[in-house]
Amino acid sequence: MAVVMEEWQRHAACKGPKAELFFPPSVPERKEDRLAREREAKSICASCDVAADCLQYALRIREAHGIWGGTTEMERRIVAERQAS
Repeated sequence: MAVVMEEWQRHAACKGPKAELFFPPSVPERKEDRLAREREAKSICASCDVAADCLQYALRIREAHGIWGGTTEMERRIVAERQAS
């Protein structure tokens, strides 16, 4: 199966060795570790030129996992609810 990339993804600051920060590990994670990982991921998003495109993509596909466009799953749910009303 071929992976289809959107153009904005080619310019995403999250690409590369820090990409694992944007998704939870496969083993249980302590709350403090999760919050630290999310803070670091969000700081990368804050300097990303395509963060708005990333967020819109995650909202469009209803991405339920990870940090996208500087938002967590719960934050995206709130944004989606606001956009729907």
